[in-house]
Amino acid sequence: MNPRLRSAAIIAAIVIVDRITKLYIQHNFSAWDTKTVIAGFFNIVHAENPGAAFGFLSESTSQWRSLFLVGISLAVMAIIGTMLFRPGVKKSNLLETALALVFGGAAGNMWDRLFRGTVTDFLQFFFGNYEFPSFNAADSAITVGACLLMIDLWHNRGKS
Repeated sequence: MNPRLRSAAIIAAIVIVDRITKLYIQHNFSAWDTKTVIAGFFNIVHAENPGAAFGFLSESTSQWRSLFLVGISLAVMAIIGTMLFRPGVKKSNLLETALALVFGGAAGNMWDRLFRGTVTDFLQFFFGNYEFPSFNAADSAITVGACLLMIDLWHNRGKS
């Protein structure tokens, strides 16, 4: 498969899965409703995060918060899009997959920020007494993509 087409398909799949899961939560759970899946370890919760990852800037009342977060998302997507779709630059399949995952996740969360003003989070995990901040499918794609980027960097260190 053409690498650009493959990257576009990954991005589209991430955005579609993200939209479907968030719409399901928004229509079937009231705000802060919680459904226990594995007691003491995993819940489905309907959380709305007006900030960035881990609630960063969620307490801000500035009218510029949304514009700032959308601007950051657009900048990240522009940089990654350039890296991903620039002609004539050879990339490994791992690097292309990683960049597509990050791009798709950023696009999914940006959609929420643009059209709703908040990002819907719904996956909640506990590790002992620690409650990991709630997250969503887009956040998962960004995290997996970032891990794959680190693996690609490690694998290709010293090669030029």
